[in-house]
Amino acid sequence: MDAIIMAGGFGSRLGMGEKPCVELLGKPLISYVIDTLLNTESISGIYVAVSPATPKTASYVEEEYEGRVHIIPTGGGNYVGDMVYAVKAACISDPLMVLMSDLPLLTPDLLERVISEYKNCGKPAMSIFSPISVCKNLGIRPDTVFNWEGGGKLIVPSGVNIMDGKNVDHEQEYVSLVMDDIEFALNINTVDDLNKCKEMILERKTKAIKN
Repeated sequence: MDAIIMAGGFGSRLGMGEKPCVELLGKPLISYVIDTLLNTESISGIYVAVSPATPKTASYVEEEYEGRVHIIPTGGGNYVGDMVYAVKAACISDPLMVLMSDLPLLTPDLLERVISEYKNCGKPAMSIFSPISVCKNLGIRPDTVFNWEGGGKLIVPSGVNIMDGKNVDHEQEYVSLVMDDIEFALNINTVDDLNKCKEMILERKTKAIKN
């Protein structure tokens, strides 16, 4: 399965320049996502969709991941339009994963779980959501909330989706996969989010050393 990282937004809420290049513990946010994808066995081709708003991101990825990650320049300003363009530009006609560049806590194991769930879901598309309770526990105030008919609770989109590349122009029937893992809930929109991620990554490293 191929993956496209959407990295063309302005990142205006964070206010620290190009969001994909904002550093977290000395490493650009987008590197966390790319490195996770590179270590996910089920992921093959990796593409980064950039825009005129993210030239530094394009340069960084080209230099740091030459030959391993492909850059797709988009027009910017319209997430869905840029995503459709990127899928077509990459000539992807099979199921693919589309995810945001500001999810630094994701792990290969979590993405493998998502891909496994997709293969068994029987639908052409799947969207990953977090329960709003998980967001609240993290102190996050989500911009978008949905009512999950399948579970009778409020859920928040994580920014990770799988869809059928050959029908990217059309609305696809999808299943909602609700994950309790905080890794899907904590994306970087504010400085507080950045600090929370820093604390969690340092905590992970401390646990790894102890084990």
